[in-house]
Amino acid sequence: MLNNKSILITGGTGSFGQKFVKTVLSLYNPKRLVVFSRDEFKQYEMQCRFSPVDYPCLRYFLGDIRDPDRLHRAFANIDVIIHAATLHDVPACEYNPYEAVKTNIIGSQNIVEAAIDRNVPKVIAISTEEAANPVSLFGATKLCSDRLFVSGNSYAGSGGTRFSVARFGNFIGCQGDLPGRFLKASLSGKVRIADPEMTRFFMPVQKAVEFTVSSLEVMNGGEIFIPKSPSMSVGGMLDALCPDAEVEVKGLSLGEEKHCVMIPGSEAANTYEYDDRYVIQPVYRYFERAEVGGSGQKVAQGFEYVSNKNGYRISKEELCRLAEVRGKC
Repeated sequence: MLNNKSILITGGTGSFGQKFVKTVLSLYNPKRLVVFSRDEFKQYEMQCRFSPVDYPCLRYFLGDIRDPDRLHRAFANIDVIIHAATLHDVPACEYNPYEAVKTNIIGSQNIVEAAIDRNVPKVIAISTEEAANPVSLFGATKLCSDRLFVSGNSYAGSGGTRFSVARFGNFIGCQGDLPGRFLKASLSGKVRIADPEMTRFFMPVQKAVEFTVSSLEVMNGGEIFIPKSPSMSVGGMLDALCPDAEVEVKGLSLGEEKHCVMIPGSEAANTYEYDDRYVIQPVYRYFERAEVGGSGQKVAQGFEYVSNKNGYRISKEELCRLAEVRGKC
């Protein structure tokens, strides 16, 4: 599907972005692959790994999603956009709320409008579990972003740009992941955690990239795609990675929740289950859809997809294997 296509990824120098670029260069033959981000040093580092000399399809665009003029220029003749740029650190967003709004909300609006104006066929935004039931400013801004992308289909109209969302839990197996932070802290012999019973969804970043590409293939516009992901408790993670470390329990911080919700009960009426994912269909029919739900099975009334009630658990062995390859994205 991505062969001979012009693809642009915002936030292309991040962990997801770099893995996406590596995957596309390995498996497909794109016409152009544009890495759009605002950090010139990260782009320089990335060019040392993925050089336009070795990969002539690569383009590195400096720009900020807050700048609609730059987006309008960058989106010229683009076929597919992956939107992965975001301010995601919860404490930083709480302390700098205006900045979070400018990037995560206004930036998303800029992308929707520029994509429509440039007639980009497909756009998929990378989202987070914290958007489903937000308790932090970060989660609230991502909820707004998700709604903007879903509603973008009504602005595009029939036959126009199509927007969808892919919602993930914690990425694992890359630089800065939670297991890696625990292992680094354990070198001092002491690890601080919020609550050993806290649970989170986890997904290898490579699997997240593959899920995003598969979602691009089947999207009609307006869907929120959620992969079936394993869960693990913080206590189980500590037992697997640093069982001898002294543990200090500090309690939940501002913006933290004990368990994560991927699909709240309020979305059950519009949610369909497939073999490898859940799909939340849009409430409004912005345009005539070929099929609603497709081969999926509508979930039961009141269904919730929550990390502590998830029967799919990541094993200690798999966690240790993934932790060993962090930083090699």
